[in-house]
Amino acid sequence: MGLDIRLPIGSMFVFVGILLTSYGAARPQHSLSIGVNINLTWGIVLLVFGAVIVLLARRGSRVLKDLPASRLDHADPQRGH
Repeated sequence: MGLDIRLPIGSMFVFVGILLTSYGAARPQHSLSIGVNINLTWGIVLLVFGAVIVLLARRGSRVLKDLPASRLDHADPQRGH
C-alpha cells in the first residue's frame, strides 16, 4: 500500500508554524509569558519540525521509487506469509 502520511502531517505543522510565527511577530505584547514570546518561539519550533517531516517524506518517497517491485511486496498472499 502506498499510503504515506508524513507529507500531509508535515505540511500541517508547517502551516500552523507559519500562523503562530506571524501572530507572535505581529503582536509580541499579547504573547509574552515570563518575558518570552511563546507564539513566536513555538511557531518557529513547529515550522522547523514540519520542514524536517516534509523533507523526510520526500526522501522516503524517492527511496521507494528506486526500490525494485519485488522488494516492495512484503506479504505474498499465495505463500501465506
